[in-house]
Amino acid sequence: MTVTATRPAQPAPKRASRPLAAVLAAVGIPTFMVTLDNLVVSTALPVIRNDLHASITDLQWFVNAYTLPFAAFLLTAAALGDRIGRRRMFLFGITVFTLASAAAGLASESWQLTAARAIQGLGGAATAPLALTLLAQAVPDRLRTAAVGIWGGIAGLGVAVGPVVGGAVVEGLDWHWIFWLNVPVGVVAVILAATVLGESRGGARKLDPLGLVLSASGMLLLIWGVVDGPDHGWSSPRVLTMLISGAVLIAAFLAWQARNKSPMLPLSLFRSRGFSFVNIVTLTFSAGTFGAVFLLAQFFQVVQGLSPLESGLRTLPWTMAPMVVAPLAGLFGDRIGQRNLILAGQILLSGAILWMGLAVTATVNYSDLVLAFVMAGVGMGLTFAPISTMALASVTEQQRGVASGANNTIRELGVAVGVAALASIFSSFGSYATHDSFVDGLRPAVLVGSAIVAAGAVVAFWLPRRSQ
Repeated sequence: MTVTATRPAQPAPKRASRPLAAVLAAVGIPTFMVTLDNLVVSTALPVIRNDLHASITDLQWFVNAYTLPFAAFLLTAAALGDRIGRRRMFLFGITVFTLASAAAGLASESWQLTAARAIQGLGGAATAPLALTLLAQAVPDRLRTAAVGIWGGIAGLGVAVGPVVGGAVVEGLDWHWIFWLNVPVGVVAVILAATVLGESRGGARKLDPLGLVLSASGMLLLIWGVVDGPDHGWSSPRVLTMLISGAVLIAAFLAWQARNKSPMLPLSLFRSRGFSFVNIVTLTFSAGTFGAVFLLAQFFQVVQGLSPLESGLRTLPWTMAPMVVAPLAGLFGDRIGQRNLILAGQILLSGAILWMGLAVTATVNYSDLVLAFVMAGVGMGLTFAPISTMALASVTEQQRGVASGANNTIRELGVAVGVAALASIFSSFGSYATHDSFVDGLRPAVLVGSAIVAAGAVVAFWLPRRSQ
């Protein structure tokens, strides 16, 4: 009783003693670094392939080696942060990410880069979910939605400049600098986080070793199976074994959480209608949007013959909009209603992706797509901050770490599922052989992406008007 009464009171002085700008820098810089790095690497793959004489399989692993541990260990990292200290885990994640970036910058062979990317993924998993939790704890309640909105804008900046920076690297800069730039940024991020952020922990004080193993291994196998599905075939023994094994382990994890007195993921979280529904929208939003983006991002290069930098510049109306809209959504979210913003964002996104799917041809003019890009960017900006705000507001302060980890895990699972599913649809109807065949596969895949987001819009309609 005494512990419960004193623990929530401890963060209050720290909130008042630190300027909002310093707190945002402490959590925003690592978020920006993690977001930017993933997108830059994806765009710079052609240069890396030539320099390292990498195979197509190697290229896939340069991306997947980061994605798999990142998605698989988000929930684990959040749970560990609740037990050993969120700031301590956050600092550990930034440090690991920075050191792995230096190792990637030194890589001279494909396996070295793949190993460094995997360690980067682990560091990113410890950074991403705890950034939002530490931000929510460090600012007063009256500033939380605005702060989350600004944080979403910082993440949006990473999305916005990633393709452009990657394009510049592909066209002449040494690709190693993609990773070396993280080193001084990471050092600054560690210093800021250590001096600005206060320590906090979650509710349960006991570790859940079995839960950690079941959740991490289950998510790893499940996402690995989804990633390998398009290449190896969804009915192949390899993919089926991973998918079934992953599903069994996740089911065992949930059963164990229901019985465990100190669970790493309290299933009571999902009794909240707001938390349950907002995570469904997170899944559909991520799957439909990023699955479509994965294919549309290649359109300008593969079909219209533009350089990577030119392609990146053409995506700016889409990628820059969240940087502007997300902070506004945070500032006015309480007044307008988080549910209303999420619903509007999903409707705009679904309509914009539908527009792209119907309008795209091998010879389509950029002017015919630019308004759809802006719509999609506004829709994403209206979604980022309110989803995070509602996920946190739907649970108690002690549960915010694990709630953020769960929401981030579902988002990354959605990205992996969306990319794999839409890539499979693309392969069924088209190919990279000719410009027309690429469009033949692109169009149905993008239309399915629009339908997935539209399904999320229907769910968003049933979100509670208040985040409870």
